[in-house]
Amino acid sequence: MSIRFRALKHRNFRLFIIGQLISLVGTWMQTTAQQWLVYKLTGSVALLGVFGFASQVPMLLLAWMGGYVGDRYNRHRGVIVTQSLSMILAFVLAGLTLTHLIREWHLIVIALLVGIVNAFDVPIRQSFFVHMVGKEDLPNAIALNSSIFNGARVVGPAIAGFAILLVGEGWCFFLNGVSFIAVLVALLMMRIEPTPKKPPDESPVRSFVEGFKFAMRDVPIRSSLIILCVLSMFGLQYSVFLPIYAHDILHGGAGTLGLLMSAAGVGAFLGALQFAARTDYTGLARWIASTCTVCAAGLIIMSHATKFWLCAVVLFVVGFAATSQMAATNTIIQERVPDRLRSRLMAVYATMFMGVQPIGALLAGGVAKRIGTPNTLLVFGTLVLAGCLFFIWRVAIPMGRAQVRAAVGG
Repeated sequence: MSIRFRALKHRNFRLFIIGQLISLVGTWMQTTAQQWLVYKLTGSVALLGVFGFASQVPMLLLAWMGGYVGDRYNRHRGVIVTQSLSMILAFVLAGLTLTHLIREWHLIVIALLVGIVNAFDVPIRQSFFVHMVGKEDLPNAIALNSSIFNGARVVGPAIAGFAILLVGEGWCFFLNGVSFIAVLVALLMMRIEPTPKKPPDESPVRSFVEGFKFAMRDVPIRSSLIILCVLSMFGLQYSVFLPIYAHDILHGGAGTLGLLMSAAGVGAFLGALQFAARTDYTGLARWIASTCTVCAAGLIIMSHATKFWLCAVVLFVVGFAATSQMAATNTIIQERVPDRLRSRLMAVYATMFMGVQPIGALLAGGVAKRIGTPNTLLVFGTLVLAGCLFFIWRVAIPMGRAQVRAAVGG
């Protein structure tokens, strides 16, 4: 088996990947259709920001609880529960839309409920990888999972764009609900070694604080998380603006939105595959610095773009670089954390990565309302670039010098 796919030698991981691929295509279809439906119903960039906030703020507020549950109880059963709840919510959204009862507040409330489920699902699922592949193949499993996530990101939005034109948003939501059956079947077919339950001998808040303290004491983890936080709050907010770019700047429709999202997805997919091929994980600080800088430059270029081909190229590059940075950060954390703290560290990761996105989404919507979408992208890209330069000065360069000194014997 190719070294790029070495984690697939594990039966449980193969089952997981097959189920995830089908389910994630549906998830990206739903995400695209929701964004389009919000903009179609309201025509408001500010409400797109509110929608983004509602879907992501639970990660900021509740990921610590998900980490606590993942470290105290059975992670396999936990993933089954969260995926089942996500399926139910998709069918509810489909029912409201297909019966023409859907209103913008329904979309926001369901986005909030999905966000609550994800706040438990992400730290539990991320920490579940080690049970499927073991510690040796864990970095490759992380990268391959990211590849699947972003491969679905290529296909899902493109299918959604044309499905919206042909049959409407409601069927996108229904197909997402059906797609969860695949991942649930895969999870139920797995053979997972039983692990002893850990009694809740401390409060969830203290549990999260312990994980946070560990992350902040460890310099590589702390530095990587901080720069990822900056990228998430400002750099990844371009997705909030894609309906505006598709409709108002590029003068397209739902198909244009789907193709733009797919362009970012193709780049992200290839970025994750490139990382999966690595066997040497030294120099990750330099890799994080360079990929973050590329993301910042891409956003600044896109702020001046008025042609579809240029937007698509920029989104491809940003998707590649951002995914590589995320995979590198996840790898640094999972390689350095003890298993007893794994879910809690994944909760810290989710909070500083996905949890800050709702703040960025609100900022993006509010700032764009005042200075316009292109100018907001320019400001956000500049802020990410400033964070990258600080990271290079304080972290990447000193760590590079330390590695050189170690190589030559001090």
